[in-house]
Amino acid sequence: MVPEERLEQITQRFRFLEAAMAEGGGDMVALAREYSALRPVVERIEDWRRLQADLAEAQAMLADPDMRALAEEELATLKTRLPEAERALQLALLPRDEADERAAIIEIRPGTGGDEAALFAADLLRMYQRHAERRGWRFEIVEEQATELGGIKEVVAHVKGEGVFARLKYESGVHRVQRVPETESGGRIHTSAATVAVLPEAQDVDVQIDPSEIRIDTMRSSGAGGQHVNTTDSAVRITHLPTGIVVTSSEKSQHRNREIAMQVLKSRLYDLERQRLHRERSATRAAQVGSGDRSERIRTYNFPQGRVTDHRINLTLYRLDQVMAGDLDEIIDALIADDQARALAEMGA
Repeated sequence: MVPEERLEQITQRFRFLEAAMAEGGGDMVALAREYSALRPVVERIEDWRRLQADLAEAQAMLADPDMRALAEEELATLKTRLPEAERALQLALLPRDEADERAAIIEIRPGTGGDEAALFAADLLRMYQRHAERRGWRFEIVEEQATELGGIKEVVAHVKGEGVFARLKYESGVHRVQRVPETESGGRIHTSAATVAVLPEAQDVDVQIDPSEIRIDTMRSSGAGGQHVNTTDSAVRITHLPTGIVVTSSEKSQHRNREIAMQVLKSRLYDLERQRLHRERSATRAAQVGSGDRSERIRTYNFPQGRVTDHRINLTLYRLDQVMAGDLDEIIDALIADDQARALAEMGA
């Protein structure tokens, strides 16, 4: 279990933040952010301490013959609840990814498989749109390049809502599909793939871009996915010269396109830095399901058998239709649980 000394340090820090906010001194935004982060931890500490106190009280009651039966009943209940409270506290004390509460940029691109891969990429886009609707998130397409058959060559979307990156980060990687393509007349099952990248939305303090290191081009836009024609030169393409990253936005407002493209560029640069720090901290962490390795095959969608398999945790569900309709919670919850179990094991919990 976590040393009492550490629990007391956390509690005292929380009380200090509470008093500082009541007095209105210092950087209120920073104080509120730290206070909000510590609050659930302190609540778990208090729950655990309360159970410990109740346990000690019930054990003391055993010495009283008149209270012994009641004490034994109470002890049985408390001994069941205590391990649950300890685990909840251990989970609350795990190091948090500071990006978890951020919005996310999600990028989907077809991989191997030609036209079928592009169609599957479009299916994944719809899957994430429906998942966002289920969770009450806002899903906004930033850039979309469509194929003549209704697939996509590339799509970039901005997803906003509570805990978006904390859940969607597990979607980064190669998604594989096994099915009979619409373009296949012989009825043979093909295997195709699409790549998903989920980036935490960068904030201005995360990335500072030197204006001399970017090139901004304007060009004629046909609109997102070719659904509406924009006859003005409003599309914006920003090239980050040091990294070669190119970002495009094709909304109707050129001013808005600059804002969107810069936001996506900052998020990509922020993600690059996060990946670099991730590699430096520990090679063993790369084994985690949320590592974000875009080259890793993470999931297979088998349409003939109605089966979806997440290879990172060996989870297979025979409810492909529901998953493609956006019901991803069972998979993501299992990935989060596995990630937490790994982290607890590393802490020796």
